[in-house]
Amino acid sequence: MSLNGKEIYSLAERLFGICRSITGPGVRETLAILQEYLPKLKIEEVATGTKCFDWNIPKEWSINDAFIIGPDGNKIANLKDNNLHIVSYSIPMDVELSLEELKKHLYSLPDLPDAIPYVTSYYKETWGFCLSHNVLENLKEGSYKVVIDSKLENGVLNYGELFIQGESSEEVLFSTYVCHPSMGNNECSGPSVATALASWITNLPKRHYSYRFIFIPETIGSICYISKNLEDLQKNTIAAFNVNCVGDVRAYSFLPSIEEDSLPDNVARHVLKNLAPSYTEYSFLERGSDERQFCSPGVDIPMASIMRSKYKNYPEYHTSKDDLDFISAKGLEESYELFKHCIIILENNLYPRAKTKCEFQLSKYGLYPSMGAQKKSIETKLIWNFLAYSNGKRSLLEIAEKLKVPAWSLIDILKRLEEKSLIEVFRK
Repeated sequence: MSLNGKEIYSLAERLFGICRSITGPGVRETLAILQEYLPKLKIEEVATGTKCFDWNIPKEWSINDAFIIGPDGNKIANLKDNNLHIVSYSIPMDVELSLEELKKHLYSLPDLPDAIPYVTSYYKETWGFCLSHNVLENLKEGSYKVVIDSKLENGVLNYGELFIQGESSEEVLFSTYVCHPSMGNNECSGPSVATALASWITNLPKRHYSYRFIFIPETIGSICYISKNLEDLQKNTIAAFNVNCVGDVRAYSFLPSIEEDSLPDNVARHVLKNLAPSYTEYSFLERGSDERQFCSPGVDIPMASIMRSKYKNYPEYHTSKDDLDFISAKGLEESYELFKHCIIILENNLYPRAKTKCEFQLSKYGLYPSMGAQKKSIETKLIWNFLAYSNGKRSLLEIAEKLKVPAWSLIDILKRLEEKSLIEVFRK
């Protein structure tokens, strides 16, 4: 199954309304939907209290309902209207408060007065509601009834993992998160594009590398996953990509790994330079997602991030403005295509070595005009230059950078030259 932009957007729509957090039924519901598209996706669970390096898996949180009843009897900040209204991991409450007391637990955005913010408190037991600043400013004095029908109890943290076997034990890792409630770009776009990508890779007739996709709660999920799989990750992973904030249609953003010139960094830059040259590159100092964990000391997995509007850098971020209108089928499909091109480069990033000293007499092989006065065609010149750089020390990607052409435009040339026994190819 190969998904187009409309189908990727349709998946994002299905995921959008689910009330997710870092644990609980929302994560399981999300993974069950992804499993419909990726039948071999394994859903794993890790028990509350499990130690993961310096962290422990928290209690599992679930919520059925949450609202405030004002002095006039009307409901305010109703979870069933928008699941961003509740501070994630809020403890159960059934209490009446004055407006002054209630305001200590209310969150709004004065700079975006009609937006609902997204707020969490995973590791400190408290409660709260989020609402637009316009609503907050119009609350009247009086008694307010607070109801939060939630549970915080021992349970599990869930994540999904899909392994796609290739010819090699070397792996390319894709990580995305499934822990935010109803937000389009900062949540639903990542798992939707990653699912489309995994489906495409699964259906490739041939794969050199193996591929691993993980759908995890951000931060604690990646820490948990790394703690369980560190040895295999370090042994097998040659490149990793973080997939998030990939659904809008603004300019692309790129955050390299901590090394800045690792294999995934160079592949991502090359793809962006050729397909989306107006992209903005950020420093690893501006990191904010799971690249923090994979690139951390002692883990050292090279992870690069290709995004549209970078997390924390667009006004709609972590608000109700990041909705299904903020993302689009076009934005999702374009991001999907960018990641596909990264894979195409990785799969074909061979090291060619010419099988003669000095230049080949290309006319003997039908690759050069026999009359010297004739102008070289663009393709002939490309072949000529490709062979000049084919010393066995430069990869396809490195040669493409030298020739200032997209790496994928050289794949057919590489194959033709190999078929004519003009070059030999190998991997390092």
